[in-house]
Amino acid sequence: MLAAAAGHESRGRCAFVRADRGPWPESREGAVSLTFDDGMASQLATAVPTLERHGLRATFYLNPRGDDWAERLAVWRAVAAAGHELGNHTCAHPCSRAFPWVVPGGALEDMTLEDMAADLDRAEERLSVLSGVPAGRSFAYPCYQDQVGFGSSRRSYVPLVAERFIAGRARGERANDPLRCDRHHLWSFPCERAGAAEMIGLCELGAAEGAWTILTLHGIQEGALSVQEADLAALCAHLGRARARLWTAPVAEVAARLAAWRAAGAPRDARRAEAR
Repeated sequence: MLAAAAGHESRGRCAFVRADRGPWPESREGAVSLTFDDGMASQLATAVPTLERHGLRATFYLNPRGDDWAERLAVWRAVAAAGHELGNHTCAHPCSRAFPWVVPGGALEDMTLEDMAADLDRAEERLSVLSGVPAGRSFAYPCYQDQVGFGSSRRSYVPLVAERFIAGRARGERANDPLRCDRHHLWSFPCERAGAAEMIGLCELGAAEGAWTILTLHGIQEGALSVQEADLAALCAHLGRARARLWTAPVAEVAARLAAWRAAGAPRDARRAEAR
């Protein structure tokens, strides 16, 4: 089921993880992943330069849909070359038909597990070509929703994600506990219209718990789910200054380190979670 599954735990940055030193490198207090959905123009124009000014790397979840996907997304090759992750967000970006803007016939309720598997694999093949990274990618559930079908036929597609990806990003209510979190259904904080103080506070609260904070962003002063450029800049400046305490890295990299820490003999709760 794609070469990705076999290569998850062998990523180079996680080769020498020791369980007795905790999950985060150089005994940092916590981890942070900044994630950006849908490959929006403002992410290229504003988010990428802002991240790079502060020496940060993030995850950008793309939808390689359509016959023109290679030409349309070619500009993202440079983003991958700079060390950012290009994550899988499906080709079709299917969401519930409860949203009025979802096209009839293209909703999650209209899909089967086989339909979703085909979409995931198509997107993965294309992103492997685009990024030059053949394995170890993370996934983000479109609209944070993880089920297909309707009523008695509704089914979770989390197992499909677990078979194919190092991690799956959903949404939740707190930062991810490294002992107990499900790598394939990670909790994240939606940050639309959030200010810098709120986003920084979430990162620091997670660090106080020794946890992994994942923030989900979309446009930068673009679209209905945007944040202000000044707020993103302040967040990145804070994370840059706090790099000795807070490890900011792409989702796939943090997930691989967490998996290696658990495999190396982390506390029993973590080993049980990894075995599921």
